[in-house]
Amino acid sequence: MTGSHSARDGRRNGDNAARGRRRRRRSKARIAGVTTASFLVLVAAGAGWLYHRLDGNITTFGADGVSRDRPAPNTGGSNVLVIGSDSRSGNNSDLGGGEGDVGRSDTAFLLHIYGDRKHALAVSVPRDALVDIPPCRLPDGSWTQPRSNVMFNAAFTVGETADGNPACTQNTVEKLTGLRVDHTVVVDFNGFAKMTEAVGGVPVCVPQDLYQGDLNPNLGHRGKRIFTKGQQTVEGRKALDYVRLRHGIGDGSDIGRIKRQQAFVSGLIRKIKEQGVNPTTLLPLATAATESLTVDPELGSAQKLLSFAMGLKDIDLHNTAFVTVPWRYQGARVAIVHPAADNLWAALRADRTLDGKDAAGEDGPKKKSGKPASQEPVSGAGIDVTVLNGTHSTGLGARVADTLRAAGFAVTATTTAPSQDHTTTRIAYGPGQEERARTTARLFPGAELHEGSAPGITVTVGSSYTETPAPGGTASAPPADDKVPTEVADDARTADDDACAKLSYG
Repeated sequence: MTGSHSARDGRRNGDNAARGRRRRRRSKARIAGVTTASFLVLVAAGAGWLYHRLDGNITTFGADGVSRDRPAPNTGGSNVLVIGSDSRSGNNSDLGGGEGDVGRSDTAFLLHIYGDRKHALAVSVPRDALVDIPPCRLPDGSWTQPRSNVMFNAAFTVGETADGNPACTQNTVEKLTGLRVDHTVVVDFNGFAKMTEAVGGVPVCVPQDLYQGDLNPNLGHRGKRIFTKGQQTVEGRKALDYVRLRHGIGDGSDIGRIKRQQAFVSGLIRKIKEQGVNPTTLLPLATAATESLTVDPELGSAQKLLSFAMGLKDIDLHNTAFVTVPWRYQGARVAIVHPAADNLWAALRADRTLDGKDAAGEDGPKKKSGKPASQEPVSGAGIDVTVLNGTHSTGLGARVADTLRAAGFAVTATTTAPSQDHTTTRIAYGPGQEERARTTARLFPGAELHEGSAPGITVTVGSSYTETPAPGGTASAPPADDKVPTEVADDARTADDDACAKLSYG
């Protein structure tokens, strides 16, 4: 009996101990849960406060200055126009730059992010390149007349304001490339300098000792030495001086400066990657950048900017490349070389990498069969189309009409458009005609679709249209190759290249 009572007492004591342990575990779990929830609330509140603070730093430019005559939306990758402004307004006044109060574009490149989000290619456009500038909006709401064969950086000065004209530069790039620019970002001197400080400096390569007179040829004397020959890490004002240097180094050209700027941005990307692409490292950089950043309305919040940046974290250094649009000297200016440039833009439209691979990703312009949509046969049976020639190319409308008829379309009329300054081909369609309009658009890569109230389908051909062979004849202009030109690919820099490599002009 005694042993029996002892056993029962032992079991009761064990049960009580077990219940106590379970209560303690539940209590600890509740405490941990409450602590975690409290922490998350504090983090969310802190992030909200930080986003609110950063939002107050960001400036946006008006979308009303973006052209209505634009390339079609991208089906695979996306394009970001990055502009470096040398305005002397605000905090930039102590950092040098252009004279007066007019914002000027010191550098620009178009960043193509491929559809697979694992490749990126930045294409620099020389500031001295001769281009056509389409109509651009002035501060008073009026629009300029188009200009031909003018320097590329003139687009940013249209309207002569201290903030420059990012929308005009965007319009010019879209006209030049036939690519739709999804986002535009302007970074001024002050923002650039602070970004280099936020990452602790960027490694650069200086081929020789450089002096104040090299940075400012108007100084009249050599001045103090500002750079010593060799590799070094620069930040702030010194980093800015490095990317602005043009004279006294290499051949003194803007092309040479572009090479150094590409090397510098590569070094900046390396530093960010080394520190880790995450909110902890990006937030200090974002704080520095947003104080002097101007963006399009679609990127006009800190959350959108950080989300966009985080979306690039899977692009490794070797797949981040820099090239310059094919060019040649034309007197004191730079001419863009065709058809090499056209082939480069076609490669980006097709999401072709430097080595010719298809990087369109799952959402790219392909059908489920895996065959590119552009290779599927187009049948226009039962579709009536009116053709308007929106260019100064005589006979283009008739040739386009022949191409449509060869694909089975019924061309009801061919005439000249009210304006001959169309860049992008425009396809207007009436109610219930969208599917037929999309079928028509497959014959016009890059065409822009517009729904209207007028019945039927009208094709207004733009100057970016590349003719295909008509029945019984040959095309007056061959279709652009969708491979990156060899001379461009061979001259490319990747973000993992050595800081001293490929500075052939610097």
